[in-house]
This record gives sequence, structure tokens and C-alpha cells, in this order.
Amino acid sequence: MFCTRAAAVGRKLSLLSIFSAVALVGCGGGSGDGSSLGGGDQAEDPVVVDYPVVYVRRALNRDEDDALMGDSIYMPSAFNPGAELLMRDRATASAPERSLTENLFVSDEEAGIVFEGGYDVKDLAVSADGRQLAFAMRAPNIEGLDDDEQPSWNIWLYDFDTAELRRIIQSDLIAEEGDDISPAFLPDGRLVFTSTRQRRSRALLLDDNKPQFSAQAENLDEAAFVLHVMETDGSDIQQISYNQSHDLSPTVLANGRILFNRWDNMGGVDRLSLYTVKPDGTDLQFYYGYHSQGTGTGSGEDPIAATFSKPQQMPDGRILVTLRAPEGITYGGDMVVIDGANYTEAYSEPEQAGVLQGQESLSVEQVITDGGLSPHGLFASAWAFHDGTSRLLVSWSECRVIDPETELPQPCTDEWLATPDIVPADPLYGLWIYDYGEGTQRPIIQPEEGMMISEAVTADTRPVPEFIPQPIPGIDIDRDLYEEGMAVLDIRSVYDFDGSAILDIDALADPLQTSAAERPARFLRVVKAVGIPDRDTLDFDRSAFGRNRSQLMREIIGYTPIQPDGSVRVKVPADMPLAIAVVDASGRRIVGRHNNWLQFRAGEVRKCQGCHTRDSEVPHGRTDKAPAAAWAGAATSAAPFPNTEPALTADMGETMAQVLARIAGHPELDGDLKYVDHWTDPSLREKDATTEIVMSDLLTPAPTTVACQSSWGAECRTVIHYPEHIQPIWDLPRLITDEMGNVLEDRTCTACHSNRDADGMAQVPPGQLDLRGDQSGVNTNFSTSYVELIFDNPVQELRDGAVQNVLVQDTDDNGNPLFETDEDGERILDADGNPIPVMVTVDIERIMNTNGANASRFFNVFEAGGVHEGELSAAELRLISEWLDIGAQYYNNPFEAPVN
Repeated sequence: MFCTRAAAVGRKLSLLSIFSAVALVGCGGGSGDGSSLGGGDQAEDPVVVDYPVVYVRRALNRDEDDALMGDSIYMPSAFNPGAELLMRDRATASAPERSLTENLFVSDEEAGIVFEGGYDVKDLAVSADGRQLAFAMRAPNIEGLDDDEQPSWNIWLYDFDTAELRRIIQSDLIAEEGDDISPAFLPDGRLVFTSTRQRRSRALLLDDNKPQFSAQAENLDEAAFVLHVMETDGSDIQQISYNQSHDLSPTVLANGRILFNRWDNMGGVDRLSLYTVKPDGTDLQFYYGYHSQGTGTGSGEDPIAATFSKPQQMPDGRILVTLRAPEGITYGGDMVVIDGANYTEAYSEPEQAGVLQGQESLSVEQVITDGGLSPHGLFASAWAFHDGTSRLLVSWSECRVIDPETELPQPCTDEWLATPDIVPADPLYGLWIYDYGEGTQRPIIQPEEGMMISEAVTADTRPVPEFIPQPIPGIDIDRDLYEEGMAVLDIRSVYDFDGSAILDIDALADPLQTSAAERPARFLRVVKAVGIPDRDTLDFDRSAFGRNRSQLMREIIGYTPIQPDGSVRVKVPADMPLAIAVVDASGRRIVGRHNNWLQFRAGEVRKCQGCHTRDSEVPHGRTDKAPAAAWAGAATSAAPFPNTEPALTADMGETMAQVLARIAGHPELDGDLKYVDHWTDPSLREKDATTEIVMSDLLTPAPTTVACQSSWGAECRTVIHYPEHIQPIWDLPRLITDEMGNVLEDRTCTACHSNRDADGMAQVPPGQLDLRGDQSGVNTNFSTSYVELIFDNPVQELRDGAVQNVLVQDTDDNGNPLFETDEDGERILDADGNPIPVMVTVDIERIMNTNGANASRFFNVFEAGGVHEGELSAAELRLISEWLDIGAQYYNNPFEAPVN
């Protein structure tokens, strides 16, 4: 059930307010006042670097059985106590170290605050002037509090000049709104970070009559981390990204854009690749690696899945990342640089074939990233010096194995590596200066058993990135759009696939060559993701997702007509994850699902050339690398398109949608499929008929409000629940009567498609389809009809007055019949001495498919010449099509689904 958790939060904050006072008292103390940050009187060193180095030393993470536990990029909120933030005045082995966080968290039993265990620190970032350090830190667990009451990850700031350490967000109430990690300095002094607070998304939930909560990532394991910005005093916190899964490790490029690692997990695609966005959240673009997920190295021939972790820009403009497995116990991977200025994928040919050109390893020898032994060791992190050299500050672990006789670790010599069943030893990460140009590696901090240096940075000066000013409403962006909280989506042509026209766009745009009925793409559907709460907020029955939970839940925001040339220009709501689908005149999706969430900020105009297939590696969504548009638009200015309305004059290069928007204003989305022919010149031929398929024609409950049926607005949604909106279609009485009202025939779906005939006798439902709405006896989470339509079901027959599954003898892969055998493999014989055949059921072809309406054979019987032609209305077929296209969920609002 839904719970505000106010009491738990209040208890947590009352303790944290005590912690905040205790923590801030000692911030400027410790072991230095910053006076020796220039290096002091330390001895000369061959690799001396005359600025501070800050690093995290932590205990290796182990479970209660003392077994080594790994880390997961998919779980950024994971708390691994036992870390410490340390600093040396110079990046040398001889420089003394001091703790920046020593005695920061001290229990106060009299005040009722008792810390259990250690704290955690990660995600170090230094300002361009080298004077400030930002990082994420989580306080230790507090005795007596439940898991959901424990401290959150917070962003902290250390000033090298004053040695002052402070939590950026001073208010305990605001600080505990979510987990904040991965800070980076923007050129105007603000910070970008990633957080589960989802500040804007939570506020918009109130518009949907839902309580505020942080939506879960699409794997439903924890709340999604998305990008936010704030001032260094913790004020003016703004959400700038709207992914449904994690946006991680933001860093600021020289051009002022924010580069980050986005987890695209819509529909289970599972890609961690690089994206960029402006600091105000506008102009989100793919950057690199969506189709380069298998660039890790391994012991075999096939590339290993690896992730571009902790990106940062090198002095030469390339992107330095740690290439590592997303999950594992090795903690590290390879140092790799990405040439994102020239490439968007790793290989020269699709399917990771051809030449590896987009990235290269900086390691002087090969690093193995498949989780096995890597003779050259592994890198947990790398930080580039900006001093004109090829040096990196790295956390590196040598390769080690366990000597089976002494049970002691040994280096990975060729002899040990050749030993069968050799067991890897724990990693041993120390801090090193690694010169990939000179091929040298020198220690700064020797590793310790059971500990690791997980990351390190230097407090040197670096070029300040370019400042990108926020657009001003009324000057840089449309003021009305901004104030409405709306944006504009502009698609040049949906017939443009990766820069190639799949149909003759000139012919499609000409009303004398192509009528509306002949154009395949008729409407654009805009779909919104539904945020899923955690179980503490709402413990709803997860069967609400339906047969395939990869699409989770969806709402339809509305439709807009696609113009004859395939163009679209329409207003869409800002600040929410949206997806689009091209549909035909009946409302059925005609291309694959869009598996990346789009985002729009208020007042923004987002343009794209067209569509692309899921597997295409042609750059899509990155404007500097996209191929030339397949549709040039109007050939000249001050003239209409060929054979179109003379009043609709175009400017050179405009699309039809752009012309209409310029003349009549930006169209808004509509809840219904409504087509009006704006283009045909009536002096040349009659205009195409106006058509509409509207929800108000439904005789069953509509999946939206009565008000929205009559006047669709930005707040309206189509929210489809199978029990409430699809099942009633099967139950709706459909009686054929004579002029006197006498019933001649009952064509109600469930009157025929049932396990009982008109006389109440058992029957095999016609078409092997039972559409009753009672609880299924096969899968009790769903109704009989849902299971019959969506799941695989066995062929049945009526035998001895009872409906039974049809059984056939099973066969092996070569088609040979199979018989029952005993544990020795000998055939088992029946009483007559004959072998007993292995009998199995035979499944009928599934009637509906969660991949969409056009993947389902259900609609065939309602087409012209089908056995049920005309028996469902256009509005009913449209609703069923919409439901299938968005994933065939059982419910699409968790707050209306059954609770546990």
C-alpha cells in the first residue's frame, strides 16, 4: 500500500541534524591549513608533480562469508563502507598523506546518534582552477534506523586554499531528498551531478494525481539516477535529464557540453553508451558507442561486453574512459581513449566488424577485461595530467594467482598462467604514474592487502570549458512555449531512413500522384513512460506489467497527422521521457519501437531528419555526424508544393509540416486519429475525405476522461488497462435483431468464444480462443481471455464430453520418435511389452503478440473477407491496436493495479 513514510523521514532528519552540526565543526581541522600545498621542502623526485593529489582508499568489499564482492555500474547507490579520502601535497611516493575526512562522523550517544561501521567516498572532481574538490560521500549507517531511514549520498566540497570541508546542501531536509553522486564543475561555477531526487519529475507526478516519488530504473532494482545542476551553496537545484534508467558520470567537455554515460534499457535493450547535453538540458544527443558494447578484450575470439566508465576529456580532445565489464569482482578494466570527434562507433563496419578505429587502448600491453586473469593487470581508474606529457595517474593492480600449496598470492608468470584451474588472488590496487608514451610506470602509493586505491585526481589547473548561456525566453526561445511548459518536435520526413528515402517522397507529397489512402504513414503517436514506485511507496502486484514486463507501463500523450511528405511539427510536453511511433490510418504501428527516450525542455525545438532501424549504425541523433537529409523540402520560395493549395506557399527547404506551422501555428496533439486534407488543390482533383477514429465512439469504458474525449489538452492521457478497457469489448452485447426487436443471433464475443456452448455443454472454443473474463486456471494472475490471447496455449479437443489437450509423440532434433526411458537409458515397456511414447502438447500459433498490432494475427479475421469482418468497430480495433503497440500490459497505472 502507499505510505508517506513521514514518521521515518522525520526520525532520520532529527538524527541527521545532529550529525550535520558535528560534521561541520571539524571541517577545517585535521592535519593541515593548506600552507604546504605548493610542495613544501620535500626531496626531489624523478616524477615530481607540484600540485596536490587526492585519492580514495577503501577496503575490498566482502560478504558475511568473507568472499570478495564485486561492484556494479547498474547499482550506483551501492554503499560500501570502509573508504577514506586522503591527500598528498605532491604526487610523489615520498610525500606524506593526510586524511580529509578523519573524525568527520563521530557517534554521540547522549544525543542518540550512534554510527555503525565506516563511511563511503567516491566520484572525485576538481575545478578548472584547481582550488576546489567536489565528491560524493555517504555517512555511516545509524544504529536503530531501517534501511530506508539511513543517510543518503551527498555532494561535498573541499577548498584547497582554506582546507574547509562542507556538505554543499546545508538543509538536512533537502539533502535527504535523494542520493546525489558524480559531481562535475560547470564553467559558470555550478555543479552538474546525478541524483535519484528527480526533482522536476516528482513535481509533475502531482499533475497526474499521483504522490511524489522517485521512479525506479527500468530494471526495478533502485531509483533512476538522472542529471541535475545546482549552485555550490546547494541552491537552485534543477533536473536536466529525463531518462527512465541511469544517467551516470557527467563530465564537462571543452565546448561546454556535458558528456555522460546513459543507460538505455527501454524494452530491455541494455546499452551503456555516451551522450551529451547542454547544461540546461536542451539538445540531448547521442555521442558514441551505442553499437560498440562488445569492445572488451577476452581470452577467446569474440569481443566481451564492456562499458565506457568514468569518462573525461584528455588535453588532446579525446575521451578517456575505463573500459570494464559492467559487473564483476575485479573492479577494473582497460584504459581506453575514444576519438569521438571523428567517430560515433568503435568499428569501421556494422556488427563490430572491420577495423577498430573509434577507440584505442593506452595500455602498453593488452589488458583482458572478461573477468579472467589479465597478465598486464587491471586499471580501476585513470586521470589525465594536463602538463603536455603522456602521463596518467592510475589505480592499477598487478595480476596475481593463489599458490595452491602455500595459499599465498603469486605474480602471474607464464608458469602460473599455464597451471590448470589456477585461482585468481584478490586485486591489489595501488596508485601509479603511468606514461603511455614513454612506456613507464612508477609507484606513488604502494598497494596494501585487502585495500585498494579506487580513484585519484590531481588539483592542477586546466582550461576552463566554454560557457553555454541558458536560452532567454522571448529572445532565444519561444516565450509562449516556455511558459506553457511545451516544446516542439520537428521531423523532416518519416520516410527518411538513415539518409535514404525508403519511398519516393516527391511522389508522396504530390496529391495528383498519391492520395491519402495510399500513404503508409498517417499519424505520429507520442507515448510517455510511466514512473514505477518502489515497494515501500506502493507494493502493487507485479503481474500488472502483463506477459512481457520489458515495456513496463506506458501512457499515450496523443497523435498528430503526418504530412504527405512524411514531415511532422507538433507541440509536445516538456520534462518527461517520451517515445514516438509511426502508425497507419487504423492506428497500428508500422515501424519498430523507438527504444530511446526523447526529452524536451520548455521552449525547445528538437529537429530530426527521420527514422532509423534498431540495428542501424548510421549516426542518428548526433547532428554533426548525421548523413544528409533524404528530403530537401520545398524546391523554391514563395510557391506552393506541386499540385497543392496555392495559398500554402513555402520557403525554400521547408517541409509541409513547417509550412503549416508557420501559417497556422504549431499544432497540438490530439487524443484521436483525425485527418483533414490541407494540401490537395481542389481545382485539380477533389480533396481526400476527412476521416476520424474517435474514442467517444466506444460503447465500452474509454481509457481517458470524459472531458478529454471532448477537448484534448496537454494534461490528457490514454491509459489502457486490460480488465477495464479491453475485456469489456469481448463482453459487450452484440445482438442481431429483426424489425420487431426479436433477437435473431447473439454475436457477443464471449457468447461464442467460451468453454460452454449455448446449451451449457463443454466445447472447444471456436478458433481455440476463450474470451471469458474470469480468472484463468492456467495463470491465475490474469483473466482467461488475456492468457488465451497473449500466451502460448495448447491445441484442445473434445473427448468423452470433456475438453482435453491434444497430445502427440515427441521427437528428437532429427525427427525420431522419443520413448520413456529408465535411469540407465533403457526403454520402459507397458503391460503389453510395448515402449511407452513420450507425449507432449502442441501449441497453437499465438493470437496476439506483445511486439505490436501488426505482429498479431488477431486482426486478420476482421479485415475484408475475414470471418468477423465488420464485427468490431474502428474505434474498438484502434484501442486494441494501441494496447498491443505499447506492450499489451495488464495495467498501465501502478496506482490502479491490485496491491499485494
